[in-house]
Amino acid sequence: MQPEEIKRLIEAGIPGSEAFVEGDGAHFLACVVSPVFAGKSRIQKQQIVNDTVKTQLLNGTLHALSIKTFTPEEWDQLDPEREK
Repeated sequence: MQPEEIKRLIEAGIPGSEAFVEGDGAHFLACVVSPVFAGKSRIQKQQIVNDTVKTQLLNGTLHALSIKTFTPEEWDQLDPEREK
């Protein structure tokens, strides 16, 4: 899989989200920003993201995905100078 494919799956599965994905073809890191994460536990947030790529994880197309999740407010605090 390519990072762009994973990004597309995540953003399609979590409306209103923005995903940033990098990886080497086998192992990937996804940073996902969505208001849906507000009030959710870390495990709940990861489950939401994993559900968007569940088929690919189960069939082996996607081998490993590390996930970092942020609400838009948390994301803005990481880089307050970033253009919105």
